[in-house]
Amino acid sequence: MKPHFIAACLSLAGCLFASSSHAQNPDPADIRACTGIESDAQRLACYDQATGRVNLPAAQKRTEQQAAAPGVFGHDRNGTSTISAQPDSGVTQPLSLLDSRWELSPESKLGTFNVRGYKPVYVMPVFATSNQNNEPHSPNPVNTVTSPQLLDNVESKFQLSLKTKVWQGVFGDAGDIWVAYTQDSHWQVYNSQASRPFRETNYEPEAMLVFDTHYEVLGWDGRLLGIGVDHQSNGQSDPLSRSWNRVMADIGFERAGWTVMLRPWWRIPESRADDNNPDISNYMGRGDMQIIHEWNGQEFGLMLRHSLRGGSESHGAAQFTWSFPLIGNLRGYMEAFKGYGESMIDYNHNATYLGIGISLLDWY
Repeated sequence: MKPHFIAACLSLAGCLFASSSHAQNPDPADIRACTGIESDAQRLACYDQATGRVNLPAAQKRTEQQAAAPGVFGHDRNGTSTISAQPDSGVTQPLSLLDSRWELSPESKLGTFNVRGYKPVYVMPVFATSNQNNEPHSPNPVNTVTSPQLLDNVESKFQLSLKTKVWQGVFGDAGDIWVAYTQDSHWQVYNSQASRPFRETNYEPEAMLVFDTHYEVLGWDGRLLGIGVDHQSNGQSDPLSRSWNRVMADIGFERAGWTVMLRPWWRIPESRADDNNPDISNYMGRGDMQIIHEWNGQEFGLMLRHSLRGGSESHGAAQFTWSFPLIGNLRGYMEAFKGYGESMIDYNHNATYLGIGISLLDWY
């Protein structure tokens, strides 16, 4: 049985007990216990029990709920997180993308060890390029392929990306620690000649300390500041092994319908003899910018990445993504990539990729 389900049951039981003795004068601590319940129905029942509203007529309950105090957290009919706009207004507005995905404001906190989406979760049966990397190479001779590989230009790609909060309120009411894991795989599923191998799988665990911020820059709200460590590797043996470790910052801005995430990073140095890819920062960059736009149920993403160097060390990449509703929670997904570093094995390989498939979760 999952820990958060046990906690939810205990919280609900505590609220039911509290309501029998404090229905007229509810204890704020009992009400706060309700916030840890993940199920919408159980959480609402907990609030009703704690405030003595269990026997109110349905119409009266609805009127009181519409006049909820500011900061009451809930969901609309589409499952979007909402927070009441102002006292007695009866109007709710959706939480911003960053707030709903990172639980920044006090009203959006859901506690620890709730598994959330991070980067898009998708399956693309078709992921094609006109310039497949048949001979991966690196300045380290140990990590250079000497015989061309038999690879198809059309393969499939899928990605799993999840995160969870492991510590809420590191510095009193400020700062949450999140851990995340992202895995994406390139599968030569149509390459029967080579027994349909997995060409490349990238593993990326990371941990980050995230703060809620409140400032304005040129009309954009600065809502998130984070610092963390990131490891990315492909888990292969030489000559195909690739890996690096980074210290990363996350700086999040938003305005109506738009989110921008800036991520500068510093690569943790490795010894020259053990470094699979000593020049990776000049290709996969020293920072990127992710721009997300939500419109009519669709989500558009643009990633821009660069080495932040000039001359022969100037390299970068751009990626455009588009997700759109299909049926229920199932969404269509399209991805276009141009530049260096579409995957770890291709960190210094320049190519254009195009893929299409389905998505279950979008950005952050």
